[in-house]
Amino acid sequence: MIVSIPQAQLFFLALTRVLALLIQVPVLAGRATPDPIKIGLGLLVTMVIVPWQPLPADAPTLDVINFTAAIFRELLIGTLAGFAANLVFGALQIAGSMIGLGSGFAAGQILNPTLGDTGSAMDQVFVILATLLFLVMDGHHVFLLGVQRTFIAIPLNKPLPSLDMARLIVMFSELVAAGVQMSLSVVGTLLLTDIAMGLLARVAPQIQIFFLGIPVKVGIGLLALGLSLTALFPFLSDLFRSLLPRMLNLLGA
Repeated sequence: MIVSIPQAQLFFLALTRVLALLIQVPVLAGRATPDPIKIGLGLLVTMVIVPWQPLPADAPTLDVINFTAAIFRELLIGTLAGFAANLVFGALQIAGSMIGLGSGFAAGQILNPTLGDTGSAMDQVFVILATLLFLVMDGHHVFLLGVQRTFIAIPLNKPLPSLDMARLIVMFSELVAAGVQMSLSVVGTLLLTDIAMGLLARVAPQIQIFFLGIPVKVGIGLLALGLSLTALFPFLSDLFRSLLPRMLNLLGA
């Protein structure tokens, strides 16, 4: 099979968009994933989405300037769609950070290999649970379907649609609010615990509330998180299912 130059250029443009999308999602190709695996996964996904079909003999070949501009265009499209998917995991990190800050886990910061950032142990527990739910409910399939839909909404080597920054601001605010909502049950419980210990300190000043409060808040925080998981899992499922429309919405599709 003879591969023409225009066909190779289209495949490279598709690979550029797919890689720009994949590196934004921590579960599939985050910072902890080796580069050869990212490239291999990108090649595999690209070959499935954009199969090698012969182009007409008179298919035009892009010159260096137009081909470079097309590469930057595909990078922008992939980065925007991937950023919309990454914001979902950002909401999980916000929820874990708020829970860790209130329960006292934020005093010890460790590396979170999933997100490639530092955080508390509570962050890691929350993100790992959400990642397992993401894989169980086939969230990676939803993301790959979103990758394929971007090629339908914006074909290769076509002009960019009008990008509305208001959509990005609205989406960012919605996911920040989602992260706060996921942590409200645990944060509210810890707030009541602080109030109770404050009252105890006024009633019995001889009790060392500072040393007593640290283990109490850790235990209550873990207990509240465990009890709230039954309400959090449906919320997380809806959040992951909205990943595909968020990717397309940010692109104006």
